[in-house]
Amino acid sequence: MTTLASTLPVNSTPTYSFTELNVSPSSEHIPVLVKQVVEGLDVKKGKAYIDGTLGGGGHTEQILRHCLPGGKVLAFDVDATAIKAARDRFRKFTTNLNLIHGSYSNMKEHACSINFGNVNGILLDLGFSSIQLHSSGKGFSFLRNEPLDMRFNTTGPKASELVNNMPQKELAHLIYTYGEERKSRVIAKAIVNNRPIHSSSQLAELILKILGRRKESIHPATRTFQALRIAVNSELDNLRQGLDQAISLLAPYGRLAVISYHSLEDRIVKTVFRQSSSYCICPTDLLVCICKHKPSIQMITRKVMKPPLEEVLSNPRSRSAKLRIVQKLPKEITHKS
Repeated sequence: MTTLASTLPVNSTPTYSFTELNVSPSSEHIPVLVKQVVEGLDVKKGKAYIDGTLGGGGHTEQILRHCLPGGKVLAFDVDATAIKAARDRFRKFTTNLNLIHGSYSNMKEHACSINFGNVNGILLDLGFSSIQLHSSGKGFSFLRNEPLDMRFNTTGPKASELVNNMPQKELAHLIYTYGEERKSRVIAKAIVNNRPIHSSSQLAELILKILGRRKESIHPATRTFQALRIAVNSELDNLRQGLDQAISLLAPYGRLAVISYHSLEDRIVKTVFRQSSSYCICPTDLLVCICKHKPSIQMITRKVMKPPLEEVLSNPRSRSAKLRIVQKLPKEITHKS
């Protein structure tokens, strides 16, 4: 089995400098685990890559740096603002970079529509960018007084609609399931008793009043805000669909890197990777394998990769990041190696 240590260079030398690329680094968004992503995807000149979660464009920029000349990148984002910013930022690279205003959960359809095949690497950075947190005006942050929207795009129900219309029991279930919040019933009851709630600060202040300051470092509203954001944007369903499509799009020996930020995401990634790399997916109570399952990927990172201390100190939002990488197996591999 190939291991990360045996295949990645100790030092990665960029093909181009920032000056040569004529790209201005974003001052608002700091990409996470950049060096590990570029090395983990084994980015090379002339190859094709997909960034399923464009965001502030930090990872896209680094992938471009290493695949030029001759390489190409296809990048997705459901946020029209992110697409517009990237078009301005990478305006000199229209022949190397395709930007799609849409979800990575539909990446296969979009890639096929523009004949973007033979994909050598795909990145999914599941965190939302600092730009969305601080500048979107959609209530992602409980530190600002903004409309309680939380949609990455402009379609579907807003977070305020869920908060103000869901029955108490369903709201509590949503907060518990997507936020892993143990006080979900208390929070849901308080929300129902104080409707209508239309702003992020209004909701955050209510939760703070009900729960008080906790000993843990995070704000008491953090998990509730996470739950609403996940529900509004169908993040977990999109992740499952996106992982399947990414694996199917990869060329033989192409790599998929996924950065997750909370246990719900990481659990899905681990499950899909484990099943897709296994020779048997039969129920554990069966003594003999009857599924005849053939693995489509192999693990590159046996253990999850986390940001080094110096990165966490310079970018505190990276502290919860977890990177996992797999490699696509050729179809002719049908037996254990």
